[in-house]
Amino acid sequence: MTLQVGLTGSIGMGKSTTAAMFADLGCAVWDADAAVHRLYAKGGAAVAPIAAAFPGAVVEGVVSRPALRQIIAEDPAALRRIEAIVHPLVARDRTDFVAETTAGIVVLDIPLLFETGADKWLDATVTVTVDPETQRQRVLERGTMTAAQCDAILAQQLPDAEKRARADFVIVTDTLEHARAQVHSVVETLKKRPANA
Repeated sequence: MTLQVGLTGSIGMGKSTTAAMFADLGCAVWDADAAVHRLYAKGGAAVAPIAAAFPGAVVEGVVSRPALRQIIAEDPAALRRIEAIVHPLVARDRTDFVAETTAGIVVLDIPLLFETGADKWLDATVTVTVDPETQRQRVLERGTMTAAQCDAILAQQLPDAEKRARADFVIVTDTLEHARAQVHSVVETLKKRPANA
């Protein structure tokens, strides 16, 4: 039986780096954001239904994220319609991944893990965290968003303290060595835990 472990954390907390550490230890890692990219790409399963609902959102056979953002900005109710199309497809992608893996532990990288209630069906949850100053510095160093955009994203996410309180495991990503040691400890603990039947 495969153990399904949810990995989450707010923007800039080091989730992708931590996911790679789990992979290095033999865990299969599924990434929700990567699944959405696959669904939005040419030939992806979300392209036709999104085109049917929002014709302007598909450009040259690919779902345009900027176009979706514009649609949502003009009509906030559109977000629910988009989610109704995309979420079941993402869930199917995840289910297929878990079914096909031979790894004993599957780490599911889900940004909105607690917000979507995924913790109810997972065997365990892991939250990555770091101090707010380091978090903010990491996000702004990427050069992909302004401080105001960073604040807007953080305002939409569950507070870090609540994620830490709800998680089975918390990994502090202050240094790579510290994070790697904690990931190793979590994997060793998980290996002794039975999966949900």
